[in-house]
Amino acid sequence: MSIGELTLVAAAAFAAGAVNAVAGGGSLISFPALVAVGVPTLNANVTNQIGVLPGYLGGSMAYQRELAGQRRRVLALAATSVTGTLVGALLLVNISQRLFAYLAPVLVLVAVALLAAKPALSRLVERYTSRGVRHHPGPGLHVANFAASVYGGYFGAGLGIMLLAILAVGLEDSLQRLNALKGLLSLIVAVVAAIFFALFGPVRWEAAAVMAVGSYLGGHVGVRAARRIDDETLRRGIIVFGTAVAVWLFARL
Repeated sequence: MSIGELTLVAAAAFAAGAVNAVAGGGSLISFPALVAVGVPTLNANVTNQIGVLPGYLGGSMAYQRELAGQRRRVLALAATSVTGTLVGALLLVNISQRLFAYLAPVLVLVAVALLAAKPALSRLVERYTSRGVRHHPGPGLHVANFAASVYGGYFGAGLGIMLLAILAVGLEDSLQRLNALKGLLSLIVAVVAAIFFALFGPVRWEAAAVMAVGSYLGGHVGVRAARRIDDETLRRGIIVFGTAVAVWLFARL
């Protein structure tokens, strides 16, 4: 990759890190940037999953206080998160580039739909987080978390929105504590997927390296700039951009 192409994907990763910290959906920026510079869609997805990983670290570190007392939850749900992520990652590396090229615009539209549904999901979260406290995940939550983690290992964009809605229905606690738990589970999925793809996936390492730096800085420094934009405006902008990306990916088939 040229210096210009690496600069572009680093900038996209910076923006993705900032957007993930504020509204979610940052992969809808970084993934198409990789495709735009000529990385095949499957390779781009794998590389993106590794490149945006450092951006998740800051959020989990900032939520240490809200994570206090949730160790049993984390350990219980981590098991289904790890298992689901491995299933999703295995599915991804065992399909052809051509098949994933057809699936990529559909998956982008799924992520866009999750982002579009965020207000409704937020109302659902508020409804289910005003009932007291239930500490232990039930079987239904484990099944839902497993399914979400399969999606996270396979593609991942919009995973945080999906997880927060699942946790709100399956557990009774404050929104801040559930958001902290969501962030940590997202980090677990990202770490497991990154390790798997590092060992078995078609990673473009030069791109992943500059994206890792960009997403880390975006998650820490870029969040200040992103927060100057109204959350709703940012969400709508990403929806429009993501829809355009899906149309562009369909047109490339």
